[in-house]
Order: sequence, then structure tokens, then C-alpha cells
Amino acid sequence: MFRTFLSAALGGSLLLWSGAPAAANGYHYPIIVNTVQVTVSCFRGPWSEIIWDRPNPVFIDSLVNVGYSYPEAHAIGERVCTDPTTVDRPDMAVQVMHQIIAQNPPR
Repeated sequence: MFRTFLSAALGGSLLLWSGAPAAANGYHYPIIVNTVQVTVSCFRGPWSEIIWDRPNPVFIDSLVNVGYSYPEAHAIGERVCTDPTTVDRPDMAVQVMHQIIAQNPPR
């Protein structure tokens, strides 16, 4: 019994000792992740043509809250809402918004 206890203690100390150098050589990479929430909302009108299409105020306000200036937010909203590929395709509007944020991030 004493021999089993001694071998377990010796084995445990070896495991503890062998893990120390690996812990001492660890690397630390600080990562900053900023998440933004933009509400993409457009007024479409009754036709599939882009006649009355414009960004809703909640869209512009969410862009301003993220960090864009009001003129930038309005221009981005107009660009997203008047894009012909986004008519009746809200998933494309979100994709266009992702591209705009990637190309021109908020300040």
C-alpha cells in the first residue's frame, strides 16, 4: 500500500513538473472584437421599380449611433435602399451593408 502511494505521489509530481515549462512558454494575444448592430430598414413602396425607395429613420439613426456622421449615414442608407439587387431581398440588403461596413468602418 505504501509502495502504491509512493508511486502515485512520484508520478503526480512528475506530471506537475513536466507541465510547468509548457505553462511558462504560453503566448498571450489580446484580441479586441467590436460588434455593431445596425437596423437595415427601407421603405419600398408598392412597385418593384426603385421610385419611392428610401431608408427609414431607424436605419439612419442606427448608423449614427454606430459612429457614422449624419451625412454618411444618409448616403449609406440611400445606397443600400436604392440598390436594385436588394429589391424584395432583405438578405441582400444585409449583405450590402456588411460590404459597406467592411470597406468604410465607422469611426
